[in-house]
Amino acid sequence: MPGTITHELARFPNTGRFLAGRLRHDMSEVEKRILEDAIYEVAVLDKPKRILEHGKVYDHSTMLIEGFVLRTIDGEENRYGVSFHVPGDFVDLHCFALKRLDHNIDTIGEVKVGYVPHKKLREIMADHPHLARLLWFSTLLDAAMHREWVMKLEQLTTARRLAHIFSEIWCRLRMVELGDETGFETPLTQSDLADMCGATSIHVNRALKELREKDIAQFERGRVTIRDKRQLEEFGCFQADYLYGEGAIHLREGYA
Repeated sequence: MPGTITHELARFPNTGRFLAGRLRHDMSEVEKRILEDAIYEVAVLDKPKRILEHGKVYDHSTMLIEGFVLRTIDGEENRYGVSFHVPGDFVDLHCFALKRLDHNIDTIGEVKVGYVPHKKLREIMADHPHLARLLWFSTLLDAAMHREWVMKLEQLTTARRLAHIFSEIWCRLRMVELGDETGFETPLTQSDLADMCGATSIHVNRALKELREKDIAQFERGRVTIRDKRQLEEFGCFQADYLYGEGAIHLREGYA
């Protein structure tokens, strides 16, 4: 429902997009307040930064409030983007359970983040099991998206991979009432898209040209313009079920 998140953000400015379009309706007002109050520090990062590094130990997890981040793995010569995050995502709850991770979290463009100490997460786990389960659900979403990326990167050409990525970004942004009917703004560059596709910048440039010439989508000056939603999704073999916000396995009936 348009405007719902605006209302949520007025009361919960740092966490009002968490699980929007999925299971936010299953959070009580008390749980929303607990999560909002769990953020002990908010930071605005105006330049690309690695906020979590492979192998390092951290005592907090990060809520993405505004902007984009990439989950990445460094190869011998290249960086590989294995997933991305949009506002409302808890980007590194894995760090709460594992402490040391096998990947990095890199910001893209300017971002605003909130930090939740692991001590507070332990209290939530002990005292608020339903909220803890919702946090667990958010990490399972990360796993579902990663599986989809692995499959699609194996199956699709670079142009179709880009169409799939654009479809997913657009769908996820619309869940949190960002983006619009014709596309979305993004700080992603062609280099970032190459990292996400497992391709070279040259191949990505050709793939973007193919999408433009087929009149499916256009990527220019920080905006992705979608010419035809159905055509984009069909070309990218995108079905939104794995995002758990719509389709056959949506979760609008509650989460007992």
